[in-house]
Amino acid sequence: MTGQWTQRAADIQSFKVMDLLKRAKELDEQGFDVVHMEAGEPDFATAAPIAEAAKAAIDQGLTQYTASAGIMPLREAISGWYQQRYGLDISPQRIIVTSGASGALLMVFSLLAEQGRSFMMTDPGYPCNRQFLRLIEARGQQVPVGPEHNYQLTPALIDQHWNEITAGVLLASPSNPTGAVVKRDELQAIADTVRAKNGHLVVDELYHGLTYGFDAPSVLELDPDAFVLNSFSKYFGMTGWRLGWMVVPEAAAPEIEKLAQNLFISPCTISQYAALAAFKPETVEIMEQRRQAFAQRRDLLVGGLRELGFDIPVTPEGAFYVYAGASHLTDNTFDFCWSLLEENKVATTPGLDFGSNHAEKFIRFSYTTGMDRIELALERLRQRIG
Repeated sequence: MTGQWTQRAADIQSFKVMDLLKRAKELDEQGFDVVHMEAGEPDFATAAPIAEAAKAAIDQGLTQYTASAGIMPLREAISGWYQQRYGLDISPQRIIVTSGASGALLMVFSLLAEQGRSFMMTDPGYPCNRQFLRLIEARGQQVPVGPEHNYQLTPALIDQHWNEITAGVLLASPSNPTGAVVKRDELQAIADTVRAKNGHLVVDELYHGLTYGFDAPSVLELDPDAFVLNSFSKYFGMTGWRLGWMVVPEAAAPEIEKLAQNLFISPCTISQYAALAAFKPETVEIMEQRRQAFAQRRDLLVGGLRELGFDIPVTPEGAFYVYAGASHLTDNTFDFCWSLLEENKVATTPGLDFGSNHAEKFIRFSYTTGMDRIELALERLRQRIG
């Protein structure tokens, strides 16, 4: 059967961090002490109130399909979260619970990107975004950004790169891999620019709650017509539960629900009942404590990497990543990261995963591991560098 696959499938590139993670786990199983700084997955266990809610749901026999848009109590709870965190009155009817943020991405692009059209996004940026677009015969329009842009799109860049096939703009704030946040005034200007071009604005807010020293604004405070993606994986630490949500304009909700019916049937039932406990005050208190721990880890890692000569011109303000220039060590960070894993047992992600904008010069470090493990990784790097 080799050679009979579709060109569409052939064009989908591997998610390189998952290749590294697979090898790192093989080394774990062989007894090596690997420091894991490759995956965007918090090392904390699922918070006890969430786990207990899942067990209770199983005991109650709540294991059958739900509505495709998710159970109404969870949609109402998410609505309450927007009221509590942002002072926004978001109707639960506009909230669609999804099979992870990945499910949300597939559906929003299916709704907004016709074949041959493009969505503008940053380079560097989350790699799966452009792969989803290729899957539906559209494409990612990657715009190179650097520290001079705070690693984010700006109104000027959007205006400069907009063309006849651009359908809209995808922002991520805070972003993966750089941890950069779009401030309120800039977010408003971006929304105004996209609206003036009759385009769609989609904002990835997956790392909201994981900003340090301030809270990031939601685009929904500024543009009620924007599409927002979020997830229980990052702030709430529910990665393996595969649950996310999206907030869409009222007119788009029936179309998204129709896609959900066909693509996913419904989100995972147990995960939905577990997630109801994510918004309890005792759970949020746990998450805020973890947020403080991430801030301490960031400071340790950024300071340690800078001492070792890594170039970090902009301190990441959110998420749990450091996107560090490593040109003082190598002109090929893909090979360097694999060597670092095999020889020094430190797992990181090469910049090549995130685009082509000087990607060979960068490494993403994820500070989702404890302070002692970060110190061990820095010591191993120090020994390697000499």
